[in-house]
Amino acid sequence: MDNFKVFCDKYGGAILGFLVGLVLAILLFCTNLYKLVIAIALIIVCIYLGNYFQHNKENVKDRLKHFIDRL
Repeated sequence: MDNFKVFCDKYGGAILGFLVGLVLAILLFCTNLYKLVIAIALIIVCIYLGNYFQHNKENVKDRLKHFIDRL
């Protein structure tokens, strides 16, 4: 019994995380919520890229120019 308690203390968070992840994965795929999650992730990535491009205009222009020149 003592070994089980040590095991639960050591790996309890990982086991709980696995179970929550498994339940979420089943819910996402059974209810087609994964489409919503992908759309939200795409929006967040585009927001990040837009902000990056706005703050690093010259660097992005130079890299894009060098890339086009190589083609």
